[in-house]
Amino acid sequence: MAHDHGHAAVKLHYQPALPIGRGKLCLWLFLSTEIMFFAGLIGTYIVLRFGAPPGSWPAPHDVHLQEYIGAFNTFVLICSSVTIVLALEASKGNHSGLAKFWMVLTFLLGSVFLGVKAYEYNEKFKHGIYPAKPHSRIFEKADIYYVQGAKLALAQQRAILDGKKAELELQQQENEKSGAGERLKPLVEEIEKVANLQTNLVQWTELKAAKDEDPLARRLAMDKLAKAIYPRWPLGKAGQEAEHSYLASLEDEDRQIAHELAALQTERDAVQKEKDAKVGEHERLQQLTKPPEKTTDVTPSTSQSFSFVALQDRGPADQQARLLADIGRLDERLAALDAEQNRMKGRQQMLKLLKDTPHGLTHEPAYEHLGLPMVIPSGNMWASTYFLLTGFHAIHVLVGLIAFVLVLMYRLDYTKSHILENTGLYWHFVDLVWIFLFPLLYLF
Repeated sequence: MAHDHGHAAVKLHYQPALPIGRGKLCLWLFLSTEIMFFAGLIGTYIVLRFGAPPGSWPAPHDVHLQEYIGAFNTFVLICSSVTIVLALEASKGNHSGLAKFWMVLTFLLGSVFLGVKAYEYNEKFKHGIYPAKPHSRIFEKADIYYVQGAKLALAQQRAILDGKKAELELQQQENEKSGAGERLKPLVEEIEKVANLQTNLVQWTELKAAKDEDPLARRLAMDKLAKAIYPRWPLGKAGQEAEHSYLASLEDEDRQIAHELAALQTERDAVQKEKDAKVGEHERLQQLTKPPEKTTDVTPSTSQSFSFVALQDRGPADQQARLLADIGRLDERLAALDAEQNRMKGRQQMLKLLKDTPHGLTHEPAYEHLGLPMVIPSGNMWASTYFLLTGFHAIHVLVGLIAFVLVLMYRLDYTKSHILENTGLYWHFVDLVWIFLFPLLYLF
């Protein structure tokens, strides 16, 4: 006889699919592909960043990245992750109004994040830090190609300004009451400013780099041009020392030019003295060979005419010709000395401007619009990876905001909590990606 000890038969229930909803399953499959995508991008950046030689990768302040702005954006996204969790809990508790409030707050926080990124992007574009073809404003090193880039940028600005000047002059000729004269004066000042940079900054460096026999002097001249336009001083005491060294080099150049100007003036005085002597001798010879004045009282005899012709031998005439040739050569020498003096005085004025703008011309409101090129080692690679990483992340944030708008169209009671849960999973992924991007881009 069988005794039943109270053990019932075990009934097994089989789940026909995974123990999660189809929506969550599709979301996890999508997120798995996104994880691999961003892992590839971030891994590539890590290899490029930490594989670069020391000092050959731009520091955050070199490319106008502010750590506190990135930290603020990180805080905003973390807060948005908290608010979307609160919205989910409110929805599960059937508090639809409270859930909608937290979702609106999440949407606003995500919008703030995108607004801050738009501000950062604007700063990059305003300073020319972005990839472009055939060449951006960023150069890898201060070489002859960089000097030519600066020359080309100023030439383009000069052509634009000359065109505007010609147009205003034509308007002024056609109608004197058009007001073109008032607009012409600041335009002429702008042209003079650009011409000053062309002559006393870029052309000076170009001649130094082409004609100086010392290769170190050539390299230092191009490096000084790069620092004059866009210096990259390190932070802290090292940056102060580098800036002081740069200003000291400007002072040394100023003293050297003053010494050369004194030597040129001495040479010019000697040449002028020699010319004055030649001119005096030429005038004396002119007096000697000057024919006697004709008189009506006495008819010159044959012997008198013969004696005057004898005075007109070829010696004084040849001597006068030689004196005129010497005076011409001395005039050319004086003109060359004057031109060289003017060139050096122009450079002295430029050195004064550079000493007054130790943080670079691109940071001065009067010059930042000229679009001068910058030397940033690995700058183009940094710009490409920065906009690629943050751009894709910003697109994902924008997709999340669109999803929030669609979710807000529902009544967020407990029946819609699964929608909030799936949306929250996606938003947490977006936040997690930024947690990786912030330290990589802003702190290293």
